[in-house]
Amino acid sequence: MNKPEDLLRSDAARRLLDGYQPPPGVEDEMLRDDGTLRPIWASMLRHLAQQSPEVLAQRFARGEQYLHDTGVYFRQYTKDGSTERDWPLSHVPVLIHDTEWQGLADGLRQRADLLEQVMADLYGEGRLVRDGLLPAELVARNPEWLRPMVGVKPRSGHHLHFLAFEVGRSPDGSWMVLGDRAQAPSGSGFALENRVATGRTFPELFAESNVHRLAGFFRQFRDALNGLRGDGEGRVGILTPGQHVDTYYEHAYIARYLGFLLLEAGELAVDRGRLTVRTINGAVPLDVLWRRLDSNSADPLELDEASAIGTPGLVSALRSGGLCMVNALGSGVMETRAFLAFLPRIAERLLDAPLALPNIATWWCGQQKERAYVLDHLDRMLIGPAYSTGLPFDSESPTVLGGQFRRNSEQPVRDWIAQDGRNLVGQEAVTLSTTPAMIDGKLQPRPMVLRVFAARTPEGWAIMPGGYARIGRTIEPTALAMQAGGSVADVWVMSDEPVQAETLHPASDAAFSRKFPVLLPARSADNLYWLGRYVERSETAVRLLRAYHRRLEAYGPDALPLTDRIAAHLETFGLDVDEPLPAGLLALLEQSRGCASKVRDRFSTDGWNALADLAATARRMRGSVEPGADAVQVMGILLRKIAGYSGLVHENMFRFDGWRFLTIGRALERADQTAALLTAFADPDAPEGGFDLAVELGDSVMTHRRRYTVETNRATVIDLLALDADNPRSVFFQVNIVKDEEDKLARNRGAARSSPVARQVLPLWTALSVAEPADLSTARLVDIRSELSAISDALTARYLS
Repeated sequence: MNKPEDLLRSDAARRLLDGYQPPPGVEDEMLRDDGTLRPIWASMLRHLAQQSPEVLAQRFARGEQYLHDTGVYFRQYTKDGSTERDWPLSHVPVLIHDTEWQGLADGLRQRADLLEQVMADLYGEGRLVRDGLLPAELVARNPEWLRPMVGVKPRSGHHLHFLAFEVGRSPDGSWMVLGDRAQAPSGSGFALENRVATGRTFPELFAESNVHRLAGFFRQFRDALNGLRGDGEGRVGILTPGQHVDTYYEHAYIARYLGFLLLEAGELAVDRGRLTVRTINGAVPLDVLWRRLDSNSADPLELDEASAIGTPGLVSALRSGGLCMVNALGSGVMETRAFLAFLPRIAERLLDAPLALPNIATWWCGQQKERAYVLDHLDRMLIGPAYSTGLPFDSESPTVLGGQFRRNSEQPVRDWIAQDGRNLVGQEAVTLSTTPAMIDGKLQPRPMVLRVFAARTPEGWAIMPGGYARIGRTIEPTALAMQAGGSVADVWVMSDEPVQAETLHPASDAAFSRKFPVLLPARSADNLYWLGRYVERSETAVRLLRAYHRRLEAYGPDALPLTDRIAAHLETFGLDVDEPLPAGLLALLEQSRGCASKVRDRFSTDGWNALADLAATARRMRGSVEPGADAVQVMGILLRKIAGYSGLVHENMFRFDGWRFLTIGRALERADQTAALLTAFADPDAPEGGFDLAVELGDSVMTHRRRYTVETNRATVIDLLALDADNPRSVFFQVNIVKDEEDKLARNRGAARSSPVARQVLPLWTALSVAEPADLSTARLVDIRSELSAISDALTARYLS
């Protein structure tokens, strides 16, 4: 089976290809028009044919497990809101020979240069409008053309640094551009994750297929951004709208991968024309900002005043030359669909050459001649801002005028175009090529569109050797978007010769230098701090619920006054004991997960998965838990999962400043919760059994038996849970942790004297270190809780605000 035609005749290949039939007149990536196999697909088809269905299923599951474990997701939007869904990987990659890819890349480099020149003109001299190459109304009425940015020259000398292009094949097999992405192009991080997942699905095949690597592209762009820093002291940051956008995972992933700060607008400020980021060590200048939010939202002072995710004064920082923005504000205008109609003429004027890659056929119906053409060809044209093929361009309006009229009658749209439709964009329907996708154990042709990325470097535009493909759910091209059930696939650019191994780092034999950990933004520190507090609070709540249901099982709901005291204490957490697994506990776990999600660029994957599994387990069990013994068992399961999470994070996490805030949050919360438990259950007037309950909640039953020769009493309980320096559940033990970790934070900040936080901690630490159990009355325990709260306030004021 060395020849492609022999391979197609094999029984295994026939089983895979049974029913594989691209639509008439559609180019297919794997099969030629005459049904013969393209040579580049021979190794992939042979590899698939050699695997049993069971082995293939295991291999596909391996790739999916990687994506699940890494936490890759997309956000599914419905009328009821949005939910996180598993990343929909189409396991079979798209294969393209590097000779063909080079031609595509050359065409995209030319197009990137053209877009840069158009952008410079729109915010500069305006010759394209003046000379009639662009209609004035198409620019002036465009909401993405930002008047405050006119005349603002980028500090780097360029408006565009990172672009994406939607490309597809025409029926004759040639490439065409379906759309340009210049606002805040997404997907490059997902392309990396697709590559890793697909590489794990086909490890042997990938190793022997001479696939061009992606790391070199990112290394070039990382180095280019670092090279844009002015005096070398400023940092590079990635500006994200926040965790609720569907591309947030990618923002966090790219920030972690490239070693840049992941920032939100609220932690940025403009000071004397320079952008700064608020860190735990004070304000630090930013020289380069890779923007991942829409331009209009970036500055509520000069752009959209309603924006809640912008930084006041950002435009002024750009005017003063104190910041390099990637891409420049206002670059969303380059995504205007109608521009496609004018780019061929503009290319001839600005580049003195035709477009190497044609656009999808587009008309601007601003003149009678163009309107007549659209009317004559309406039966094969699309009307409106989006394709009826459902191509999933970012930020596209879901309304398609042509689609609406076609469902009823074409005559209304004909009348509208003829009379008032001067600003309408007309485009011919797209026939997309198909590529193999594994559907129910067989290869099936599915429509495909590629997203390809370009990054500006000192040597010119670098094109990612691959990208990712959108794959349709069905043979109909309307199901390409993930929201419609579509999937994504890796793109292998393959060579006949061995390719160079690429990495993000210098060669292993190069001299190394040890770098200090990256700066910790105050927002990240705050989320790590509260992550520690919320998880510890959740653990205390679970222990209380388990204790309650143990006594409920043994004595019934009314047998012990102690159960009423436990129920009252649970109410302080917002937990209702009438619910065996209260909704309030799920809320606590979601608060923990919410904090972790905001620091995905700094949080371990294993820790994230453990926390997500904890929350998912609680949600899954909530509807079936019964009071009593069943609830006791469920709380035990949740406690073990919390312990697993804590072990992963606190034993494996590098001891950098972020870990210190996580640890301080956990310690302050445990100290406060223990003091609260002692106040409620070690009070002289507490119901019978309170002392034993306090020791049980403090997970110190065995220790108490070994340490004391008497039964539990108030003195032994206070000594063990409040004052014991060796008991990790005691108040003093936790205050000691806070003292030590805050001292290290202060030293890292270069403090010459005790910090305001230390001045709050030291009196409490001293008092506990010399106290006797009799000194800690219930009133004194209440005061200790107030002192712990004051420490938290001081910490927030010094580092987090």
